[in-house]
Amino acid sequence: MKLNEYRKKRNFAATPEPQGATTTEKKGNKSLIYTIQKHMATHLHYDLRLEWRGVLLSWAVPKGPSLDPEVKRLAMQTEDHPIEYADFEGVIPAGQYGAGTVMLWDRGTWQPESPDVDGSLQAGEIKFTLYGKKLQGSWVLVHTRGFGSNPGRSAWLLIKHRDQYASMKDVTQEEPRSVASQRLLADIARDGGGDVERGAEGDPGGAGRPIAGAKPAPRRIARRRRAL
Repeated sequence: MKLNEYRKKRNFAATPEPQGATTTEKKGNKSLIYTIQKHMATHLHYDLRLEWRGVLLSWAVPKGPSLDPEVKRLAMQTEDHPIEYADFEGVIPAGQYGAGTVMLWDRGTWQPESPDVDGSLQAGEIKFTLYGKKLQGSWVLVHTRGFGSNPGRSAWLLIKHRDQYASMKDVTQEEPRSVASQRLLADIARDGGGDVERGAEGDPGGAGRPIAGAKPAPRRIARRRRAL
């Protein structure tokens, strides 16, 4: 039942996306999957996914995550995805739901601050810790109102907490490659027979060129307000 909406939107004879097996909840203290997929569809966005009760809870973050605690990023909750989707990277064909190029931008595990995740979802505030390749440390998703035109989609804010992983670094621009294949969006589109030019628009500079240079050290965070 949890994956009904996901499956209704997709033609699995045409899309390489996984249909998903019957949902199975993990028992005991096994690690929960976390992933972010960079998705150049109608618009570029980043899909945050957190494993819970045998599926991936999902939010589309239009501007991607920010390491700056002063920046609040809009995150629109979408349909649950199957666990198998955590490994998906490739091209969704034209004419299919979500058509475009998908990159496995980050992955790892996550730990909720409260074991009652269902209660946190209902209360509209989920505090958690990420153990990813690119994103780490303490974060929060806060339910909000007044954003978006579709009343059927739930609007949240994704915010980084202040800790040793907080930074002014623009992680989406400085770490644009796939954690699975080290490819850029243009490379994934080319290898999958997709729209290379469109994919390149989601790469830094809009040209899909390799990014050179070492990662800069995190700078001191200044207090200020910034748009979503």
